Amino acid sequence: MGVSSPVSCSLSSSCQLQGQFDLNGMFKAGDVVLGGLFEVHYYSVLPSMSFALKPQQPSCKGFDILGFKQSQTMAFAIEEINRNSNLLPNVTLGYSLYDNCATLGVAFRAVLSLVSGRQEKVDQQCLGSPHVLAIVGDSISTHCIAISSVLGLYKVPMVSYFATCSCLSDQQRFPSFFRTIPSDAFQVRAMLQILKRFGWTWVGLLVSDDDYGLYAARSFHSDLAQSGGGCLAYSEVLPWGNDPTEFRRIVNVMKKSTAHVVIVFAHRNHILHLMEEVIKQNVTGLQWMASEAWTLSAILQTPHLMPYLGGTLGIAIRRGEIPGLREFLLRMRPEKDPDHSYGNSIVRQFWEDTFQCRFAPPSSDWVDAGGRLCTGQEDLRNVELSIFDVSDLRPDYNVYKAVYALAHALEDMLQCVPGRGPFSGHSCASLQRVEPWQLLYYLERVDFTTAFGDQVSFDENGDALPIYDVMNWLWLPDGSTKVQNVGVVRESASTGGELTLDEDRIFWNFESKKPPQSVCSESCPPGTRMARRKGKPVCCFDCILCSEGKISNQTDAMECTSCPEDFWSNPQRDHCVPKSMEFLSYHEPLGISLTTASLLGTLICSIVLGIFMYHRTTPMVRANNSELSFLLLLSLKLCFLCSLLFIGRPRLWTCQLRHAAFGISFVLCVSCILVKTMVVLAVFKASKPGGGASLKWFGAVQQRGTVLALTSIQAMICTAWLVSSSPVPYKNTQYHTDKIVYECAVGSKVGFAVLLGYIGLLAILSFLLAFLARNLPDNFNEAKLITFSMLIFCAVWVAFIPAYVNSPGNYADAVEVFAILASSFGLLVALFGPKCYIILLRPERNTKKAVMGRGTTKI
Repeated sequence: MGVSSPVSCSLSSSCQLQGQFDLNGMFKAGDVVLGGLFEVHYYSVLPSMSFALKPQQPSCKGFDILGFKQSQTMAFAIEEINRNSNLLPNVTLGYSLYDNCATLGVAFRAVLSLVSGRQEKVDQQCLGSPHVLAIVGDSISTHCIAISSVLGLYKVPMVSYFATCSCLSDQQRFPSFFRTIPSDAFQVRAMLQILKRFGWTWVGLLVSDDDYGLYAARSFHSDLAQSGGGCLAYSEVLPWGNDPTEFRRIVNVMKKSTAHVVIVFAHRNHILHLMEEVIKQNVTGLQWMASEAWTLSAILQTPHLMPYLGGTLGIAIRRGEIPGLREFLLRMRPEKDPDHSYGNSIVRQFWEDTFQCRFAPPSSDWVDAGGRLCTGQEDLRNVELSIFDVSDLRPDYNVYKAVYALAHALEDMLQCVPGRGPFSGHSCASLQRVEPWQLLYYLERVDFTTAFGDQVSFDENGDALPIYDVMNWLWLPDGSTKVQNVGVVRESASTGGELTLDEDRIFWNFESKKPPQSVCSESCPPGTRMARRKGKPVCCFDCILCSEGKISNQTDAMECTSCPEDFWSNPQRDHCVPKSMEFLSYHEPLGISLTTASLLGTLICSIVLGIFMYHRTTPMVRANNSELSFLLLLSLKLCFLCSLLFIGRPRLWTCQLRHAAFGISFVLCVSCILVKTMVVLAVFKASKPGGGASLKWFGAVQQRGTVLALTSIQAMICTAWLVSSSPVPYKNTQYHTDKIVYECAVGSKVGFAVLLGYIGLLAILSFLLAFLARNLPDNFNEAKLITFSMLIFCAVWVAFIPAYVNSPGNYADAVEVFAILASSFGLLVALFGPKCYIILLRPERNTKKAVMGRGTTKI
């Protein structure tokens, strides 16, 4: 392939290496060789570029024992596969592992060496398969982006165990990239689920200034906006290196913010520099949330950092178990390193770092300082190192799965039956001339289960099945720290995101020992709605009480909803209650008063009727047609009683009957009065010479017929009204918003007006006739009583009309009842009061002589 170390290709068919990269590595030959990139050193010292001399090779510093452990896990996995008779039984796997020194330039040098090989001279054209068939690594997202951009051109599979940048899921840019660790896109969603679980809607975000942090920030902003589950109080980028001024500014932002939860997507070096400033400013009371890059970093779990970082919640790679790994690590010996002629053996460097010795020949500085030499026979069992702790394998387990994924893909490829293969002409790949793109085909379809029970497969983006452990930093009383597993978060196409947390086990580094509150504004309780503060994020709002008639029955309601027409909001505005029903009730003072007055009037009418019945033979009763007087008393009694139909809960029958009974009763009453007035005039006219003929038109039969005819007209008016547009009970919500006025809708206003108009016409006619007869001789003085009674009647009903129109709700019924009672009492007192006075108190005047005598009947 055209990817190589610096070479010189002549036209003769041979390629000559012009130089070698000085790389730390570890090698083992095999039928198929897999490459590996691991961070065995924390950093590298780059040479100065004067462009005058050939630059020196970069120098790697700071031995990373965890990265070394990951490299040894790959070596162990390959040896385990070679011993497995069921997996690649006739194939021996080899490995070529390099240290990237946490530097992109060194990592690129290693990749070029892996795919091109390190032979000094190639006796063929610069064609053929790469030195390695696939690469396990790199651990850093930025490295993977750069390296995969090149490897993807040649379809060389690269399976990362720790690169999480969501950008690497783009198969258009990185067609040969896979990973056994979930993407940051899922890690972001996992963190959002934790935020939602504890109601943290106001958080700060810190990210590293690289692809890992910046892409995580982009995903976090996007997913947070889509979920609507919170807001960022601030978002800051942590610089590379120790920049005290910038870290001081960032910590000042954190200190001034009201957010109590801080999410950090960064590396442990960033956290170390950040915590130096946090300690200086003594910023406590924060709940830290760690990305998988530093959740398990032991260098941060120190006693002087625990007052600040204790209780941290973090996302961690899924833990696994690798039986036999510890024994493999304890058997390591420098002399067992197969071949380190190409560079420094990372096993030798581990040995020197562990036992603080140097292999021969040592440097002069080491000898001058009195340093001892390594023999290679030192016993690893006599030292305590974290590398031998295999109880919490996470990145190492991902390395293990990556190697097995490649092995299973190779196994599937070798199981191909010629003539049924997936390649051109249904051909199969050959182990002797296997190409990386052929292995890539099978890697995309690999699906197996590890001995630990975890399924390994890749989706269309090359991502592994998303699953994370949720970790919590427990600060023990003795000052030590324990990172405990408190939950798991997984995602699938069927169930979506699923978070399982054992909240009782979580250590909270607060006095309350409870989760903190981290909100810009407290949740709006039911009965209120959120009103955003101008110029602030959506999480910053005020809680406004719902207006009357509207409610919100949930927390953080955006809008208040109107109650149904027959309901109203309760005082708390959190649910609708039936509106109070208002009508003229028998149980309220006004209703009781009117009912009492109605019954009193009925009783008085009955008493007067009894008096008249008892004294029916006396001249005072017999004068001017006693039958009309009895009928008038009966109609007055009906007038008093009909007022009761206006009191109480309106029903269909009461609504239909109340106005009909009222109209007919009053027409009957006024008709009697009108006929009595006409009789008075007729009698007076008959007393004059030649006027006797007029009485034949006002006999008893005619009087009854006239009353019946006039009353029948009102009855027909009422019938027509009830048939055409009958009054019905009506719930009126126009008068009051918080209550329903239960009243009788009159139906046809024309019918109601005709009913009242007819009563008014008869009353006015009676008044006019009585007024004309007011100056008759004393023995015809009932005309004066009728005049006075009709004056009262007309005055009451003239005042009733504007009062009725302007009275809201049940007061309209009260006004009508009052008008009925007032006019009825007026008629009763004016017409029958004087007569009862004479009958009961002045019986000497209740004689025919006194009634007919001139000047004796004045009252």
